[in-house]
Amino acid sequence: MFNKVLIANRGEIALRVLRACQELGIKTVAIYSQADEDSLHVQFADEAYCIGEAPAAKSYLNIPKVMSIAVMAKVDAIHPGYGFLAENPDFARICEEHHIKFIGPSAEIIEKMGDKATAKKTMDALGVPVIKGTDGTVSDIELIKQWAKLTGFPVIIKATAGGGGKGMRVVRSESELESQLEMARTEAQAAFSNDGVYLEKYLENPRHIEFQVLADEHGNVVHIGERECSVQRRHQKLLEEAPSIVMTDETREKMGSVVLKAIRKIGYTGAGTIELLCDGDHNFYFMEMNTRIQVEHTVSEMISGIDLVKEQIKVAAGHPLSFTQDDIKLTGHAIECRINAENPDLDFRPSPGTIEGYIAPGGPGVRIDSHAYPGYTIPPFYDSLVGKLVVWGANRQEAIERTKRALAEYGITGIDTTIGFHQWLLEQPDFVDGNISTNFLTEHPYQPPVLPTTGPTP
Repeated sequence: MFNKVLIANRGEIALRVLRACQELGIKTVAIYSQADEDSLHVQFADEAYCIGEAPAAKSYLNIPKVMSIAVMAKVDAIHPGYGFLAENPDFARICEEHHIKFIGPSAEIIEKMGDKATAKKTMDALGVPVIKGTDGTVSDIELIKQWAKLTGFPVIIKATAGGGGKGMRVVRSESELESQLEMARTEAQAAFSNDGVYLEKYLENPRHIEFQVLADEHGNVVHIGERECSVQRRHQKLLEEAPSIVMTDETREKMGSVVLKAIRKIGYTGAGTIELLCDGDHNFYFMEMNTRIQVEHTVSEMISGIDLVKEQIKVAAGHPLSFTQDDIKLTGHAIECRINAENPDLDFRPSPGTIEGYIAPGGPGVRIDSHAYPGYTIPPFYDSLVGKLVVWGANRQEAIERTKRALAEYGITGIDTTIGFHQWLLEQPDFVDGNISTNFLTEHPYQPPVLPTTGPTP
């Protein structure tokens, strides 16, 4: 097992990885920007080093600084969490050159699967169903127009290096194609330093289904079932649950076998996620692969009893998976609500600031993954995630009712949060009935309550 791991991230995921390392007897090294000096992962780590100014480009994305601290601290491995450097093949390659284990797949696999256009080609060649799209990245507007006319509108523009909904635009007519293409490129360049885009046929009202996979260096590959991630706003996930209400045992077996076959053939190792779009007839299509742990890994943990982060670390250290596919039993239903520092009443306007009071919910089946506490300041420089409320129930109905109860207990003052949004969402009849798609919030616009919906006063 590793002796010391550097956590190249911040916020709740840094704390999540730190706790997994502690339970495995591994010493931890935290890095932090000047804006994160008071963050919990800094306080709980065995060692902590300031890496630079608040902007991510000057701190968490600064590879030379990260590697300097890793070498100085004599770490065995680096865990990138999600976001930042988690899917950067150059960073993974530099780790390898310094004989520091990158807790994730190889640089070659990240390049193959991290680039969406390349990943789509790879999966198509392996026989995985894919949505009709351009042959890789495109730039010639006339050729793009020709392709869109032949394919038929609507189409969707996607950043090839994208994630989190950045660099994505739905185009419903030729007249808006050129302007939307330029906006997608600009956003992609700002977010990923890569303005490459490709186009796909846009599926109306699909479900976003993803499969959690784990693979070790000994040829063992498993999946931990699927997650339903269809409730989104501008391609950003807001609530996730597992399992999906529309998934039958037959469909899960079919989709799971295709996913495992593909993972084996590409030689993947570590934790990863295959993301799919599913239509009303249960036809599924590969969308992308995330070569890292994801925000919503928690719901898979809750229904399987498997600590995915600890397993990810053990696999990176050369250990075989501690279970087979037949050992995995999925029980009950889990829901994750992303609690962000945003004001849903004002079109989800960011609400950075200092938390004055904080009361976390508890009770049976309730889990909070958060780095927040009274007096902690949510900085304006990063993702606005305050924490994740994760709830388990014996079935979906119990999970919904328990989540409603937990949200009513959740009290945060000093900043605006999305707690009230989730309380509204869980009361919508179509959500309760499972009638959801990626366009749910377009068809069911959030309506601010007449009176503010709040939790207890801390």
